[in-house]
Amino acid sequence: MKRVVMNERPHWKADAEACGFTIHSMYGQRYWDERHAYAFTLEEVETKLEDPSTELLDMCYAAAERIASDEELMRRMAIPSAYHDAVQRSWRNHERDLYGRFDLSYDGNGPAKLLEFNADTPTSLFESAVFQWRWLENMKQRGELPSSADQFNSVHERLIDAIRILAAPSGHMHFAGMLESEEDLVTLNYLVDCAAQAGCKAKLIAIPDIGVDDEHRLIDLQDEPIDCLFKLYPLEDMVREPFGRHLPLTPTRVIEPLWKLTLSNKGLLPVLWDMFPGHENLLPAYFEDDTRISGLDERYVRKPLLSREGANVTLVNYEAGVGIYQVEGPYGEEGYIRQAMHLLPRFGDDWTVIGSWVVAGQPAGIGIREDDTPITRDTSRFVPHYIEG
Repeated sequence: MKRVVMNERPHWKADAEACGFTIHSMYGQRYWDERHAYAFTLEEVETKLEDPSTELLDMCYAAAERIASDEELMRRMAIPSAYHDAVQRSWRNHERDLYGRFDLSYDGNGPAKLLEFNADTPTSLFESAVFQWRWLENMKQRGELPSSADQFNSVHERLIDAIRILAAPSGHMHFAGMLESEEDLVTLNYLVDCAAQAGCKAKLIAIPDIGVDDEHRLIDLQDEPIDCLFKLYPLEDMVREPFGRHLPLTPTRVIEPLWKLTLSNKGLLPVLWDMFPGHENLLPAYFEDDTRISGLDERYVRKPLLSREGANVTLVNYEAGVGIYQVEGPYGEEGYIRQAMHLLPRFGDDWTVIGSWVVAGQPAGIGIREDDTPITRDTSRFVPHYIEG
């Protein structure tokens, strides 16, 4: 793995706009950054990223089994007690999920380390699946990369195949989110396009416009029953709202399913460490009321059970001269875990995290983000990658 300086395409913004990637710049700064790229060998991708992602996903499914079978553990993870039975039922019924993203720390040396699993509504999907592939093909056409260059990226094809299965037998799906969010809208429009390519009838709907009939079935503004709903809206928020009380009873298939509450939670990290202690792709992690946290000394990361985009994460690391570094945010009332410190690798002035995508239970590709701080935030930049031919 190495970071390589690249020539920025003069037309990249126009290309982004043309394919619907309107969030190429956010907060007044570039989000897509092709001034450099990350190069991997095929062996690195297969043995250091793809194979560990397969194993990590199997371990997460084992953890979901354990959590769903243990009401005390669900309570400890701040899963509302009113949903415990529904979570268990969802898991026992093998309800299908669509996708997730492991955030890994990897620099080309040693095993990749799992920092967290974004198991519900992870961002950066379109840029991972589509736009970095467009970049690769264009760079090969321009002679900037050899024709043999490849990319670890089958996200698009796997999403189409998975959505075709999820939409069966009716072939109809609704895609919901907060449509006023441009970032969410880019993702939803992309998934609607995937559904169309899968031969499905897809409909976009805003979360507040979802209704419920007398049988707890979800309906749209035209009172059309929703057979299958993909919601780009966190499960942990849905279950805490009046709308959420219908989820355990609805015949509508909701993606992601309720059992994903066991994985879209930082409490997963101490459960994994307890089940697979010493695994080379895991870091020691404990709930904050666990006396074993003393073994982490003054070198750990404090994370809320429910948090996104690095919000309310605190780094405590006096050894590396970082001291205490904290990102503010609205989370934390639900409790915290502590994870052993493993700083992201630094390339130049940037801290780099690898997002490893899993779609329908299979590794599907990676997306890389950089930040000028050791905590990846919503202002991080997306950087493309390629496999050397």
